[in-house]
Amino acid sequence: MSRTDPYQIAFTGLAPGTHEFDFQVGDAFFEQVEDTEILAGTVAVSVIMAREERMLDLHFTLDGKVTVSCDRCNEPVEVEVTGKERLIIKLGDRYFEESEDVQVIPDTAHMVALGPFIYEYIHLLMPVRRVHPEDEQGNSQCNPEVIKKLKELAERHMQEPRWEVLNQLKKKDNQ
Repeated sequence: MSRTDPYQIAFTGLAPGTHEFDFQVGDAFFEQVEDTEILAGTVAVSVIMAREERMLDLHFTLDGKVTVSCDRCNEPVEVEVTGKERLIIKLGDRYFEESEDVQVIPDTAHMVALGPFIYEYIHLLMPVRRVHPEDEQGNSQCNPEVIKKLKELAERHMQEPRWEVLNQLKKKDNQ
């Protein structure tokens, strides 16, 4: 993310207490990230920040949808990303990661860039398996040509004689 990153919070002038920030993540956000598997998306991000003297306690609420490639047919599929995350930022002498949800930044810093954290949280909220849903009849909504080809390959795989020999050996071992 660049210095003109719209996903930054300037905390230096903020009084101790609770502050709320809202961000809208769209296609331009994902286009800035190299080698991302997210093709497009729209995610609303709400951040509630508890400002203390030497610490920021950030609570993220994310709600939206992103488009990724289907694990089955490789066509675009839209998946929901909804959830909550927490990040604690402490002021210290240098940048370092204390744990996965505790970051330390120099006490000379006056802004915190949330873009990388938002991107990571969106990834964490995506489902592990990303496939097109089934219709009312239980049929896959994946690309029908790809599904047909997958079935052909599975049938061909089952008809190969070398697999039959291995299956016979497997049956013998189980008896």
